[in-house]
Amino acid sequence: MLLLSGPSPAYAEEDRVTADRNERELLVGAKFTIDASTGQLASQLSSGNGASAASEDPNQYMADTHCRADGPDTVDPGCLTLECPPSPNGATGTPVIWKEAPKAITNPGWTDWIPVTGPTCLYGPEPHNILDDIAARILTDFRQLPLNPGTLTTQPSPNTLIGAPTNFYATTTAQTFNLTILGQNVHLTATPTTYTFTYGDGQTLGPTPATGHPIPDTQWLTTNTQTSHTYTTTGNYPTTLTTTYTGTYTVNNGPPLPINGTLNLTTTPQTIHVWKTETALVADTCEHNPHSWGCPGTN
Repeated sequence: MLLLSGPSPAYAEEDRVTADRNERELLVGAKFTIDASTGQLASQLSSGNGASAASEDPNQYMADTHCRADGPDTVDPGCLTLECPPSPNGATGTPVIWKEAPKAITNPGWTDWIPVTGPTCLYGPEPHNILDDIAARILTDFRQLPLNPGTLTTQPSPNTLIGAPTNFYATTTAQTFNLTILGQNVHLTATPTTYTFTYGDGQTLGPTPATGHPIPDTQWLTTNTQTSHTYTTTGNYPTTLTTTYTGTYTVNNGPPLPINGTLNLTTTPQTIHVWKTETALVADTCEHNPHSWGCPGTN
């Protein structure tokens, strides 16, 4: 997670006057923590007593307003031409390129600073406070998004048979949103990760990463799948799917940061009718005559 923090002011400005213009350099202290097991950026939100929840980041960071990509004389044209629209609160954005260097280097030179992301816009006189404030509220904003909970499909449906496996499977997708939080442009991605199948008869499956999958109708009521369920009594059962979403977000096109929390969404219950079986001799199969006795949809 990106946290711009520190006991002392986390940024400093250095004014430089050239023959052409005034240059301003913004140095911002930051913490990007990488999970060693996954290689992903990990959250570094503080705990209740103010202590950091992750180990110290070995890198230091800089938001370079000079628009230099690889050295003092290498200018990024995209950064120079980037127009930062004013934020809703009227703050003026500054084009920057984020860079990192090891903290072990006391005074990093240009060859030590490596571009991380950019060009992007930075808003506010104290960006470390703004990003801290966004990190503190992003989970609440995440849980208020109008996410689609996905769909639960049953095979067969809406009627199935007692004692036979009924196939259930989930259909969900990742969803993205563009928000404005504290005057900053925030791009948020919600990704489904686990699923809980509620079969309505007191039995559930999950949380599980398995979504299940559709099967041919010739395998209905005869094939057990990873997410199928067998009812032991007749009745009408409300079935639901609960999807757990995790999220990441970027601020002003910065690096993706994890949201420290999840969101659970449940579909509207749909009723499945569990019947008992009866046998009879018929002239045609349901494939040849869908209206034959005992075929789905017939009385």
